[in-house]
Amino acid sequence: MSYHWNWGAFLQQPPTGESSYLEWMVSGLWMTLTLSVSAWLIALVVGLLVGILRTVPIVGLQLVARSHVELFRNIPLMVQLFIWYYVIPEFLPIDWGDEYKQLDPAIQRFSISVIGLGLFTSARLAEHVRAGLEALSMGQKNAGIALGLSLPQTYRYVLMPMALRMMLPTLTSELMNIFKNSAVCSTIGVVELSYQAGALAECQSVCVPYESFIFITMAYLALNLLTMVLMRRVERWVWIPGFLGKH
Repeated sequence: MSYHWNWGAFLQQPPTGESSYLEWMVSGLWMTLTLSVSAWLIALVVGLLVGILRTVPIVGLQLVARSHVELFRNIPLMVQLFIWYYVIPEFLPIDWGDEYKQLDPAIQRFSISVIGLGLFTSARLAEHVRAGLEALSMGQKNAGIALGLSLPQTYRYVLMPMALRMMLPTLTSELMNIFKNSAVCSTIGVVELSYQAGALAECQSVCVPYESFIFITMAYLALNLLTMVLMRRVERWVWIPGFLGKH
């Protein structure tokens, strides 16, 4: 291979004012973390709620929850981001639309990405929640009702604590996916890790495409491995001895 490797390019100073291109990439990594964690909070809250509604014995609520899942799960994330960024602001009330358009473009792109990525992931989480709840025996739900708990109390104190323990491995996978899916947000101009790598690969002064994409490959790998290790610790911490045959 005749390619001339230039890892020292990361220590050169970019024209944008950072001390080095390495700092440039680290700022992209920080944006990836901030974006992903913010979207995860939305996904977790909405996904838990929608997943629970998928299992309640009320047809209207089930229909609303199922519509949410089918809408956000079956449309590609990139298409959803384009709709949120380019289309939805035009349908807002005039005052809201004008106020939104006057925001800093970086804030617009970040907020839209958080909402879009969060709702996209919430549909996937909702199905994990539904599967976890439906895996429990009906006896647990009936026991809660027999003890005088209301349906919401039965979900809160009986069903969800058990279901969440079973769902932790799949929730971990979705958390890892949200870090990877955040790269799609670069298509609307969010300056996250993959955006910075692309900019560095095309930079006229250094032009290190292989090095930049190897760098972000290792960064995503390290980020997800760290997430996996932390979540496995959480699994061991919350697991009940003997639950589902696990000792």
